[in-house]
This record gives sequence, C-alpha cells and structure tokens, in this order.
Amino acid sequence: MTTLIHLLAVLALATNAVVYGTDAFAALVARSVNSRLDDTTMTLSAGWGHYYADARMPPVGITGLVSALAAAVVAALGGRSVSAVAAAVAVVALVVWLALYARIAKPVNVAQKAAAVSGVIPENARALQQRWDSIILPRVGLQLTALIALAVVIAAV
Repeated sequence: MTTLIHLLAVLALATNAVVYGTDAFAALVARSVNSRLDDTTMTLSAGWGHYYADARMPPVGITGLVSALAAAVVAALGGRSVSAVAAAVAVVALVVWLALYARIAKPVNVAQKAAAVSGVIPENARALQQRWDSIILPRVGLQLTALIALAVVIAAV
C-alpha cells in the first residue's frame, strides 16, 4: 500500500507541478509583459495561448486532481493519517483552484480565444485581462499549497 500511495502522490505532484509552473510563469512574467502591450497584441497573444493551453492542459489537471484524491483515499484506507490529511489538503486546494479557474479565468479564456480566432478585439480587452490577472496569485498559492501537501504525503508514508 505504501508504494501505491507513493506512486499516486508522485503522479499528482508531477502533474500539478506543470499547472503550478504555468500559473507561476503567468504571474511572474506574462502579467508584466501583457501590461506593456497594446490591447490587440495582448489579446491575440493571450487568446492563442489559451487556445493551445485549454486544449492541452485539462488532461494534466484532471490527472493531478484524480491522483491526489486517490492518494488521499488509499492513505486513509491504509491507516496513514498524516498522508491522508495532507492529500486531502491538496485535493481541497485543487478544487478551490478549479472553482476559481472555472468561474473567473475560463470565461476570459473563451473571449480571448474567440478574439484571436476572429481577429476582432473586444472593447473591454484590457478589463478582461485584468479580470484574469486578478486571480493568478491566489491560483499560484493554491497550486503551491497542493504541491507542498503532496510532498508531505510522500515524506510521511
């Protein structure tokens, strides 16, 4: 059972590290770059970025959440309470991240992708990007919380 918990937690850690890295890049680099671009360039860049990310990232995020949840269940069933609680913390952080993404970021992604594909830049392009940016730091924090919790799962088993 220990090996299974380790495998699930490592899978969750690795896949969520991809999401964390993507969000961290957005917070540390892309946000500043976008602030220096005109609305058209910003929207096209963000829109095409979301076009590809929204097609490629869901399997990564789903794998991360499902494997963290599985690690929590297996650890709980195996009597590994520290690992079970740590994995549960990761799951909660990931679910909150997903709720923020679905409620705030995803609608912006949809609008920016549509603008990129059509070439029609919305009048509220800057406001859309600011809305997306408004949750990037909490998203990074939630992903970091999940990664630390998953490291605890691995260490505590």
